[in-house]
Amino acid sequence: MDAPVKDSPPAAQGPARVSRIRAFLLAQVHQARRSPVTLALVALIWVLGAVTRSLVDGPSADADAGDDLLAQVGAGVQSLSDGHYWTLLTSALFATDLATYVASSVLLLVVGTLFERRHGSLRILWMAVVIQAIGAGLGVLAIAAGSLLDWTWANDLAAEFAVGPSMLIAGLLMAFSGGCSGLWRRRIRLTVLTICVVLLLYGGQATDVLRMGTALTGLVAGVLFLHSGERHFTARSSRRETRILVALVVAATALGPVLVALTGGGSIDAPFAAVGLLYVGIDVESGVSLGVANTIMALLPALLVLVIAAGLRRGRAFAWWAGIVMHVLLVPIGLVFMIAYFQSLEELGDDLVDDGFNYVAYLLPLVLVPLAILIVLLATRRVFTVHAPVGTYRRFGLLVLSTFVVLWALYVLVGVLLPGSFVIGVPPDGGTPTVGDFILDFPLQLLPNGYDEVIGPDLTASGGLAGLVADWAPVVFWAVVLIGMLRTFVTARVLTRDADRARAREILQRCGISTLAYMTTWEGNSYWFSADGGSYVAYRVEGGVAITTGDPVGPAGDLERTVDEFIAFCHDHSWTPCLYSTTEATKRATDRLGWPSLQVAEETVLRLGELAFSGKKFQDIRSSISRARKAGITAEWIVFPDAPLAIRDQIEAISEEWVSDKALPEMGFTLGGIDELNDRNVRCLIAVDADRTVHGVTSWMPSYRDGQRVGWTLDFMRRRTEGEVKGIMEFLIGTAALDVQAEGAEFLSMSGAPLAQANPDAELTGVQRLLEYIGKTMEPVYGFRSLLKFKAKFQPEYEPMYMCYPESAALPRIGLGISHAYLPQLTLGQTVRMVGELR
Repeated sequence: MDAPVKDSPPAAQGPARVSRIRAFLLAQVHQARRSPVTLALVALIWVLGAVTRSLVDGPSADADAGDDLLAQVGAGVQSLSDGHYWTLLTSALFATDLATYVASSVLLLVVGTLFERRHGSLRILWMAVVIQAIGAGLGVLAIAAGSLLDWTWANDLAAEFAVGPSMLIAGLLMAFSGGCSGLWRRRIRLTVLTICVVLLLYGGQATDVLRMGTALTGLVAGVLFLHSGERHFTARSSRRETRILVALVVAATALGPVLVALTGGGSIDAPFAAVGLLYVGIDVESGVSLGVANTIMALLPALLVLVIAAGLRRGRAFAWWAGIVMHVLLVPIGLVFMIAYFQSLEELGDDLVDDGFNYVAYLLPLVLVPLAILIVLLATRRVFTVHAPVGTYRRFGLLVLSTFVVLWALYVLVGVLLPGSFVIGVPPDGGTPTVGDFILDFPLQLLPNGYDEVIGPDLTASGGLAGLVADWAPVVFWAVVLIGMLRTFVTARVLTRDADRARAREILQRCGISTLAYMTTWEGNSYWFSADGGSYVAYRVEGGVAITTGDPVGPAGDLERTVDEFIAFCHDHSWTPCLYSTTEATKRATDRLGWPSLQVAEETVLRLGELAFSGKKFQDIRSSISRARKAGITAEWIVFPDAPLAIRDQIEAISEEWVSDKALPEMGFTLGGIDELNDRNVRCLIAVDADRTVHGVTSWMPSYRDGQRVGWTLDFMRRRTEGEVKGIMEFLIGTAALDVQAEGAEFLSMSGAPLAQANPDAELTGVQRLLEYIGKTMEPVYGFRSLLKFKAKFQPEYEPMYMCYPESAALPRIGLGISHAYLPQLTLGQTVRMVGELR
């Protein structure tokens, strides 16, 4: 039993706390010294703001009073025409108000510090000057070009002066992305460009144009001067990344008009200014005071889209369908708005192009934006396959229906009791409504406030209790809908064959001695049980082929009978059986049936009896362990679901980075990923330093005999690509072997290396020669042969893994089925990129 920890007396706690604060402050000062240019830049912004009295309301712009500082420091067409070329730089040193000064300083400190610590003070200095000058210059030139073409929007912008550090921040962040890993490079670029494009299209101010210019300049600068030697303009997304990116695009269409409407910073001439009619309504766009309830109802379309985006981020199929329905409805609504505008123009006698303002171009995005979102959703349908538990949407539907009925009854009841508080039409000229009017009107009260041009309620409440119910009953209803939808998106699905999976686990813990047996518990497997219930086979059907996940699991003496019964089961369903990644024992069971077989992988196994990593042949392993320890890196066992959030986030980021730099998606089937770590029976060994930075991670699946864990199999293996310490994987695997040896384990398997053999000079059949060729060809993409060579450092025993199939004629179909099992989401574009990698 551990000794109890005694609390320190108050007298001791005080000095200790002061010491910790002092150490923290000293550490911050030390870190600050590593970013002198960033600190100087932030200080310069505040000093200039204070000296010019611009901190509260920005640079003065009173030309009549002779105090037009904005024209002297802000970038624009007019300032450059006057020869004020320095404004391309000074425009980034001022802001429009105090809140912007504070927010910009925080962002600049973060971005500048990251940039300067990685690339140095001299580089951030000259790149900041170049990016700001060229980017702002390009923005001004773009405005001038539009003005020459007599574009109304550009003409308005030509009279503006742009200031704001956000221009420089966007450019530096885009440049910084050039030196990042593929995953973060793509995330940074997409996020920054999305924000810049949204602000440009919906806000449409001069600062937005110049910010877009600096962002694009920073992108080019990063590629030219900070590149990491990898592809920069093309990168593949994993399914998780694709979901995030689609959700971001969908959310941006709603957030743009919301932010512009609420901040009042948009221009009516902005390209997508009219789209706000779809998402926030004309009253909110115009700044009309509506009250809390009416404002919420006006924002309802945007809130719905944001909730749908939250579901898309989680890959929910229901969110995809909801997004489709939502945007299908928005298209005709946009058309109605367009027609209404055109009719108003006709009544007023105005032309479609009036004083340079093109109403067609202004209104066309009302239809084009939802159409574009529909195309994006349809193109990415395959990644939204996550379903809620059975019955979730039935319960959700009942909740929505019951809420609707209760609120409807309440609305009608208040109307009947207080008929004088409602009028038909606009008070005071409207008539008194009947019970039937109340019944028919409530569904119309649920529509967004901004859709009166399409359809709206007939009754108007005069205030009091009637006004309270009329205003807030729709808000309550939609709150139930939105919150309910969010809850369905975060609820994990209960497996439809949960009982089968539990039954399989029971057998596994008694008889799961094979190294791949635990993979049978993974998502995607179906289960067949032998007649006596003592054995099972995990399989999946691809293209009419029933592909097993490793050997049958059960008593060794029942193996042949289990194989025979499973084959009969497949024949009953007109499937072609394929026993995949099996051991020699299963191969012997199919040999007696005359089945052909192929070696598809080479498994590497360490017998732990006397393992010590001593002698010259283990020099690399010992060196790696010693090197990691000298660097302050230790090995730590964790269970992923119970690990601290910071550790889980790092592991997920390392995995996503590894996936993003591949020409093909992350493979599945017998190759686990992050999802397979989320299992409390799976152990992870991570390499962490004193700062709790994860440098590498391995996961280990148990093998059982009579309920006892007798071995462990390596599955997930990732390391941080930017790590400075070499041999992290050797350190982790070597440490794992010694640790589980001390626990009494009999063996440790480093799993199989697909399409690789320990003895490539062995005599091969025609089909095996084909697999050998495929393995060599695929090496640049996945490196399975390099993996086998790496595992050879541990001097393992080699055990072949086989694919057993009924006849050679079935090989083409089996090959396609296995390919789809490993890469179910492979697209044509990814295939083209793969071919490019293999050249």
